[in-house]
Amino acid sequence: MQVNETLAEGLRHEFQISIPAAEITAKADERLVDLKDKVKINGFRPGKVPVSHLKKLYGRSVMVETIEDTIRDTNMQIVNDRGFKLAGNPKVTMPSEEKEIEDILAGKSDLSYSVAIEVVPPIELADFKSFTLEKPVVDVSDADVDEAIKRIADQNRTYTARAEGAKAENGDRITISFKGKIDGELFEGGSSEDILVVLGSNALIPGFEEQLVGAGVGETRTVKASFPKNYADSELAGKDAEFETTVSLIEAPQDLKIDDEFAKLLGLEELDQLKQVVREQLSAEFARAMRQHVKRALFDRLDETHKFDAPPTLVEEEFEQVWKSITAEMEKEKKTFADENTTEEEAKAEYRRIADRRVRLSLVLSEIGEKNGITVADDEINRALISRARQTPGREKEIWDYYQKNPQALAQIRAPLFENKVVDFILELATITEKRVTREDLFKEHEAHSSEI
Repeated sequence: MQVNETLAEGLRHEFQISIPAAEITAKADERLVDLKDKVKINGFRPGKVPVSHLKKLYGRSVMVETIEDTIRDTNMQIVNDRGFKLAGNPKVTMPSEEKEIEDILAGKSDLSYSVAIEVVPPIELADFKSFTLEKPVVDVSDADVDEAIKRIADQNRTYTARAEGAKAENGDRITISFKGKIDGELFEGGSSEDILVVLGSNALIPGFEEQLVGAGVGETRTVKASFPKNYADSELAGKDAEFETTVSLIEAPQDLKIDDEFAKLLGLEELDQLKQVVREQLSAEFARAMRQHVKRALFDRLDETHKFDAPPTLVEEEFEQVWKSITAEMEKEKKTFADENTTEEEAKAEYRRIADRRVRLSLVLSEIGEKNGITVADDEINRALISRARQTPGREKEIWDYYQKNPQALAQIRAPLFENKVVDFILELATITEKRVTREDLFKEHEAHSSEI
């Protein structure tokens, strides 16, 4: 076998390989001998089929399999001999002429092909004990608990019909029917019967609810409103419409006393138990946000201390995935780059930067895990998968089977588990300082940087 490196440019390498026809033919013959004891052919006893006969029947397909395996094994040998770490699958280029291909399959010509590979550069890891990271700390206050319970109470509020002759007020729940027209013509999806709306909830398009304040039962009003420019239905987006709207019922919100009886409505024994449950939920929510802040700070340090050229193919793949998601979201919301105070070129440059950062951080985390023996056990993946399946009651088996049969989907379960284990490993070595912040600052900071984590 001859291997000649024809290109070594940055992280890209190309090789020209030539393997003697005799070597390929010998491997194919070994396969045919092994096949003799496995196939059943009429007229022959098991294991007694002549190899020459098998060659007539299966020679071509066996040769194809032999060539495929030889190419795969040769490529891996090249990688291993040079200590490369692949950034993606090797790209093989075979002869294009039909006669060349037929001669190779017939064992008359040597197997010659070229292979292009892209490698991961050597990564020198930083001293994680030198890292100092700041962790925001927020305690759950009684006011936080009371506010959360009030939101729960609002969601469970009851309504009672107002007295005859009453007029609708903000906060009331009204039952309406309407017929919508654009340019004097009824339009599809513009009419509905007996819709419940809480005035002031902004559940309907802008300007609709405000025009029903002061209406009485049985009253019909012409509501004039415009669909938002980013409305989901592009046929209606930005258009002016009129809705002949009739109010059939007005209900006033009832005060809901937050006490032991309210807690019992939610399946708990007393108000103190409800407060404890809510406090624990808020504590978990705050803890997740605080960890995300530390994780962001850690990723920034890893980014600063590990500067290297990321494999271009991986960066491009990451960019394409991110860009596709961004443009799909903008199209859905009917937004333009001008709406975001940028241009398409500037946005692409920014998201390429983000893609490059993500790829480099992913490679660094992988290197840390590999050098420190950090792995994700099967039982950890199974527990995460069970948790994921339970999120869709009644479809648990369907979800479980889907992931078990799709390695790529299962990898999406494993990836965050591995990432968190590596993050925990680094945080154990780093110095963590605490800083008291407000709840508002904690969540504002988390939201501002979530896209790059």
